[in-house]
Amino acid sequence: MSATVHPLLRAKRRKAALRNLAFLSPWIIGFGVFFAYPLVSTVYFSFMHYTGFNDPTWTGGKNWSYVFTQYPLFWPALRNTLWLVVVMVTLRVVFGLGVGMLITKIKTGAGFFRTAFYLPYLAPPVAATMAFVFLLNPGTGPVNHILGGIGVPTPGWFTDPHWSKPALTILAVWGIGDLMVIFMAALLDVPKEQYEAAELDGAGSWARFRYVTLPNISPIVMFAVVTGVIQTMQYYTQPLVAGKVASGIIGNSGQQFEPGYPDKSTLTLPQLVYNLGFQRFDYGSACVIALVLFALSMAFTALLMRRRSGFLSAED
Repeated sequence: MSATVHPLLRAKRRKAALRNLAFLSPWIIGFGVFFAYPLVSTVYFSFMHYTGFNDPTWTGGKNWSYVFTQYPLFWPALRNTLWLVVVMVTLRVVFGLGVGMLITKIKTGAGFFRTAFYLPYLAPPVAATMAFVFLLNPGTGPVNHILGGIGVPTPGWFTDPHWSKPALTILAVWGIGDLMVIFMAALLDVPKEQYEAAELDGAGSWARFRYVTLPNISPIVMFAVVTGVIQTMQYYTQPLVAGKVASGIIGNSGQQFEPGYPDKSTLTLPQLVYNLGFQRFDYGSACVIALVLFALSMAFTALLMRRRSGFLSAED
């Protein structure tokens, strides 16, 4: 009897495995085509000399040595990218959460304020960046006119290496509509009974936020931080457009533009990938920087997932 049942069970399990594989096949194909193959190819070409016109030739670690020791733009771009990850992601999450909390407490006009804060997120990145460069123009922009009128020092913004990254951060914080909506949905799901119990225990506003609100929305905060880090690691359009507009190159298509204006302060690693790969046709070095970006993204994500980020309490 057992000899008869065993083949039937094995066939049943095989059918179940094939059925599960069929359901998983779209993900498996997508993972292989859009992640595994590009990653393996990037590793392969990082050890090759390849211009896109000739056959790849093995160079060993020369591309890696060139990027880390001889390419003058790599370290400034790495510092700028890490600065943006730490400062920009932190401020976007803090302001997104703060605005979400304020709107959830508004009794009248919440729909208007929700729409007003969300609309900037819908603005095209190129148009929004160009508008900000003109608004923050140190000579003709209205922002500096207002600041000068009230006696506040007027920064150079996108023309000053010390203020260009803060200006990009202001642009990013201006478009926090996506985070605001996500946080609002999370805040509205926090059980009101927990707030009532905390008030009965004499907890103040900060204590209610720390011990009731934050633990309930911690997965959403974690999601916002991790996705923010990944997006900032891919930060390309805004700093490039800001540098071009501020330098006056945007209207002169025939001129060669080196990214990073002013003084390499807006240079990011994704710009180097494009500059090396598609302007200088040095695909090997571009792949090295792409792998550095991938490694940094994985390291940040692993650290955040392990420690639950700097402002969240780790769960035992």
